Amino acid sequence: MSLPNLLNHLKQSAALEQVAGLLSWDQEAVMPPRGAEQRSEQSGTLAAVIHARNGDPRVAEWIAGIDRANLDAFDRRNVDEAQRTYDQATKIPSRLAEESAKAASEGQRTWAAARAAKDFSQFVPALKRNIELKREEASCLADAGQDHYDALLDQFEPGARAADLLPLLESLRPSLVALREKIADKPAPLPLSGHFPASAQMNLAKKIATRIGYDFEAGRIDTVVHPFCSGNGGDVRITTRTDEADPLNCLYSTVHEVGHALYAQGAPDPFLPAADYCSMGVHESQSRFWENQVGRSRAFADWLYPAMNEAFGGLNLDGPDDLYAAVNRVETGFIRTEADEVHYNLHILLRFELERELVSGTLEVDDLEEAWNTRFKRDFGLDVPDASLGVLQDVHWSLGLFGYFPTYSLGNIYSACLDQAMLADMPDREVMIRSATTQPILDWLRDKIHSKGRVLPAPDLIEQATGEVPTAQPLIDYLEAKFSALYDL
Repeated sequence: MSLPNLLNHLKQSAALEQVAGLLSWDQEAVMPPRGAEQRSEQSGTLAAVIHARNGDPRVAEWIAGIDRANLDAFDRRNVDEAQRTYDQATKIPSRLAEESAKAASEGQRTWAAARAAKDFSQFVPALKRNIELKREEASCLADAGQDHYDALLDQFEPGARAADLLPLLESLRPSLVALREKIADKPAPLPLSGHFPASAQMNLAKKIATRIGYDFEAGRIDTVVHPFCSGNGGDVRITTRTDEADPLNCLYSTVHEVGHALYAQGAPDPFLPAADYCSMGVHESQSRFWENQVGRSRAFADWLYPAMNEAFGGLNLDGPDDLYAAVNRVETGFIRTEADEVHYNLHILLRFELERELVSGTLEVDDLEEAWNTRFKRDFGLDVPDASLGVLQDVHWSLGLFGYFPTYSLGNIYSACLDQAMLADMPDREVMIRSATTQPILDWLRDKIHSKGRVLPAPDLIEQATGEVPTAQPLIDYLEAKFSALYDL
């Protein structure tokens, strides 16, 4: 009975994790401001309960009573994940788990207020507390000789090491910088301009989400400060944001989060760890694929242009070609989530560098804003005008998500590998996108990625799906081909 007992325990713990996710979604989407203090206590209490379950001594007893040799690959992964979670839980004191959850809840609220005020000093105490707790957590989790940052990275990208990721991600820099310099000498395409009511943006966002496969019977869409996706299985919620001068922010944030949601809605089981997403890098590959390889394609512009014309009563752009150029406009900017594909990974490299230093203690919070602004000037050649366009733009550090940022670039790398393989299998894909027949694309991803859960490590999953060991070269090739054509390089 050891395996049935273990699986039942894992399902109950997963259900509690999902409740914690709903509390987090509620806090960012609809919770009244005066609920913040209560929510912090609720989150902390629930985190303590989940932590106790993860480290329950019976888990070790059940695992010891299971003969792994007689299990299929799926249940072996369930047992391995239970062991991994148990090991982590027994290394982290309950007090630390509870305090970290409270600090994340408080940190998110404080960050939102500081961002609105464009005042980093308002966020400093909460960020210091988060980093203090993360350093303590890393010291608990790290094996002998293991880099403390790697112990945090492992929670998002199991088995990954910063020493391995750094050269992979840095291998993008020379090509991206060279491409940016070539484009800088070319005339910029006409940008989209005008007034775009928020209600019309949301109506079109819902239409786009439905068009590419998002199931609104198993989800919903709301507006927040920083878009995100939450949940799995039959309850997967997405969020976006609106700017009445820039509908592309809303529309492409929506497509990005729908990419995450399609992966989550396609999970083979909503409660067992082996059926969960493989890694955050793989998760990001899904969002970036739908946002960029599909959503920013020339074929998608053929559908989107008339849809935007109808939604907004006309555009200043003259046809799908102009829209395609506008949504792929290369321009140095401050905001990561609004960055074009040429600049995006340079934003990630900046954050990857800073957060490793914050965790190691070679950079302290009091010096973070200056460090951000100095290095942004170094990498992008621009002076950051205020903290909301700089160090306060991302929600991640307010929630204690250190080790998350490099998974975005991993996602770009993986998405390009998948794109290359899909085009070989599906040479008429652009015709499908143009005619709004994207179900075969989703079916391919469901078969190659979504249905596989986390039975395989992320690099192995991508290799199995594509037939090639994942490298940065497909991403470099994709970007150079796309932007050379767009800018006549």
